[in-house]
Amino acid sequence: MTVHLLRMAVRIESIAKLKEIQAERRASTKGKRLHTFTRNVPRRIDELTDGGSIYWVVKRLIRVRQEILGITQETNDEGRKYCAIELSPEHVLLEPRRQKAFQGWRYLKQEEAPLDLPAGRAAETETDMPPEMMAELKELGLL
Repeated sequence: MTVHLLRMAVRIESIAKLKEIQAERRASTKGKRLHTFTRNVPRRIDELTDGGSIYWVVKRLIRVRQEILGITQETNDEGRKYCAIELSPEHVLLEPRRQKAFQGWRYLKQEEAPLDLPAGRAAETETDMPPEMMAELKELGLL
């Protein structure tokens, strides 16, 4: 059964900034692969690599996801182990949903994951309303 990771996008103010930083990282690597790194290795690797995604929390909202392509455990120069999660460069916009702050990452079950936005609909350019306000109005049933 597929499972996902929920991860905070620390010091990231928007989806555009997340894309910009990841594009810079891809350009700086020889293999043009995109990775995110964590200290701990997920135990449910088979479920994550079977169609799982990282759901990014941007400014207290789950806003975008990227498919997980692979997970490897590596060792740094100091001999400490860490986890490298290879991501698809494609970003899938989601129906924004509030998320409390946490450290590291959390598992996210398939049925608990926010829905993808319909193709062609851009959450950030659709309205001048801030995403936080849109999410709150949606939770209240007003949107």
